Amino acid sequence: MSERAAPFFCPYCGDEDLRPSEAGHGAWECHGCRRAFQLKFLGLLSPTASAATATAAHANSANSTANDGGSSGDQRDD
Repeated sequence: MSERAAPFFCPYCGDEDLRPSEAGHGAWECHGCRRAFQLKFLGLLSPTASAATATAAHANSANSTANDGGSSGDQRDD
């Protein structure tokens, strides 16, 4: 497969009126919101890095819920 994938919609406004820009490789223009943006492929993530990130995010979420005590609002000692 030698063709590059094109975006289907603008990441800013969601409009589908996109055209390639003359600014360079991966550059696009949205004629809906008049923004120009560029897409760039950074690479593939390693399976261990994505699993570690997901595990850390889940642990942080569980810790913040436990520390909150499940209550919302202010508690005052009278």
